[in-house]
Amino acid sequence: MSQSPPLKSRPLALAVLSTAMLMTILDGSIVTVAMPAIQKDLDFSPAGLSWIVNAYLIAFGGLLLLAGRLGDLIGRKTMFLAGNAVFTGASLLAGAASSPGLLIAARFLQGVGSAMASAVVLGILVTLFTGPAERARAIAVLSFTGAAGASIGQVLGGVLTDALDWHWIFLINLPIGAATVALAVTVLPADRGLGLRSGADVIGAVLVTAGLMLGIYTVVKAEGHGWLSGHTLGLGALSLVLLAGFVLRQATAATPLMPLRILRSRNVSGANLAQLLTIGAMFSFQIIVALYMQTVLGYNALETGLAMLPAAVTIGGVSLFVAARLMGRFGARAVLLAGLAMLVGATLLLTRVPADADYVTDLLPVMLLIAGGGLVLPALTTLGMSGAGADDAGLASGLFNTTQQIGGALGVAVLSTLAASRTEHLLAEGEPRAAALTGGYSLAFAVSAGLLVAAFAVSLVVLRRPATPEPATAPAAEPSRAEV
Repeated sequence: MSQSPPLKSRPLALAVLSTAMLMTILDGSIVTVAMPAIQKDLDFSPAGLSWIVNAYLIAFGGLLLLAGRLGDLIGRKTMFLAGNAVFTGASLLAGAASSPGLLIAARFLQGVGSAMASAVVLGILVTLFTGPAERARAIAVLSFTGAAGASIGQVLGGVLTDALDWHWIFLINLPIGAATVALAVTVLPADRGLGLRSGADVIGAVLVTAGLMLGIYTVVKAEGHGWLSGHTLGLGALSLVLLAGFVLRQATAATPLMPLRILRSRNVSGANLAQLLTIGAMFSFQIIVALYMQTVLGYNALETGLAMLPAAVTIGGVSLFVAARLMGRFGARAVLLAGLAMLVGATLLLTRVPADADYVTDLLPVMLLIAGGGLVLPALTTLGMSGAGADDAGLASGLFNTTQQIGGALGVAVLSTLAASRTEHLLAEGEPRAAALTGGYSLAFAVSAGLLVAAFAVSLVVLRRPATPEPATAPAAEPSRAEV
């Protein structure tokens, strides 16, 4: 059981949750523009440099599900506070790093802290905001934070690296993290959790964490080894065996880490599948468009961040001011389908962008049409959490974040590999470098459009409009009795 904060404290609680999510998302993008400076200063090898990103991604994606369930067991507030403390301490280590090994270790630890905090954010949010309208508004604010974080990270990373040095992209987390922990202690509701005996499945935890970490590692290394290499196929098969063992364990364990009942909900399973496809496609926008601007159009890091800022503004504006109202009137499923249709249109436009593109005529329309993401993300979150009960909210939150990270890892690896292969083929045929790169990116955008069409089909066939919870089945509806 838990004690909810007064109604007037809920906006501050939402601000604390959003700030924690902002740090997590911003930290994933802020490092990308600083990597050349880090490589020069710490003498990273080209292959080792990628592990600044990969170490964070493997820890973050691999531990989300476990962290979400542990939040249900020991208390989500406890998990949130511990995760932010770990992340802030790891940021200090990263900012003070003087060798590649120390920086990679700190980034892994940052991923651990991010997983601990992020896995329970949605679980806390849906029990703080129980009415459909207020929950939709709260989710819209969280989605706005996510949309803004990626672009802010790219711009801020360039500014901090140019004005100060790369150490500050990590050190900036210290005051933010400390303030987040201090406020969270007072404004987030206290909760007791179910107790470790209610689901302390150590074997299941080892299987799923090892399977996810190995799977993400396999994906991020596949581009270097080749998708059909023995390295990729062998580790991929082992990852699938571990995950299959986890599913079998959950079906037979007395206290499973992830009760399979949660997947019986069409909205939980369907929203997670749709998100996997959508995030995989959307990463092509965030990563590949940035590469196109720098490698083909010659933009620098700061110019790239500023050029993509209209996308963040439109996505954030739609998610914050429009999505909740539309979901209240038409339902989350209808809003999701409309947003996915806009994203399909945006990616199809990107397939036609030339090597000598003009920003205003060729790219700005895409930046505006990508506003569909501001409809998709809040609607998916609403649907994905709608089928989870109070006792499983942390688990559902961790599962939702896990599919997001897996979708991102798969999207980056698959689409980057396809783009690189197509570029090499065009170069071999004698195409100029700019045209060959553009051809490779166009293929990636076309595949992205296909992924979004698949997400549209899943959403149309599987998802259903969530029913309004009745008080008898939703004790969280009473502020004084809300369970977190």
